[in-house]
Amino acid sequence: MYSEQKVDLKINIIGPMGAGKTSLLNQYVNKWFHNDYRNTLGAHILTKTIQLENKTLKMQIWDTGGQERFRSLVSSFYKGSDGCLLVFDVTDEESFLSLETWRKDFVDKIQTPITNFPIIILGNKIDLEDRKVSQESAVSWCEERKVLYFEVSAKDNINVDVAFETLAKQALIHYQECRVCYLTESIKLTPLKDSHAGGCC
Repeated sequence: MYSEQKVDLKINIIGPMGAGKTSLLNQYVNKWFHNDYRNTLGAHILTKTIQLENKTLKMQIWDTGGQERFRSLVSSFYKGSDGCLLVFDVTDEESFLSLETWRKDFVDKIQTPITNFPIIILGNKIDLEDRKVSQESAVSWCEERKVLYFEVSAKDNINVDVAFETLAKQALIHYQECRVCYLTESIKLTPLKDSHAGGCC
């Protein structure tokens, strides 16, 4: 009898203060946008359930604060993550320049195999005219690190769904690969030495 598989995924959305992480998350989960968000302190969690192939994915999405003084607290929320969205503001060059620091801090803290770990970079606020970071610069940075890049707008809902759901697909693949690896390691049998040597039972 057919049984639909259900998978729980933990997703982190990280990046510098003011990049629009909370706006993106609320646009994706709740389909609304506000201009007057307060800075996130610690972490704010929303969930969304989607269908992917024959699976029900329940995504627990951790929206983490971007203030430098909370960096050590925020990084404690990375453990057990199945995927990460790293956000910067295309109108703020400093937020773009901080990407490598955020990426390195994340991969150092996740405590899981980082080979092909799902990280997607989001360049947010493309609806604004005072852009400081070119698309070419962002694409080049991502290509060097072999990560996907999406230009998004939380306000105008541009590429928000496709970015989150592309990460969900990658996170599911990574989750399944880790599970297979774990099961394979756990059932290895070590042959007994000298199993035919003397002695009676």
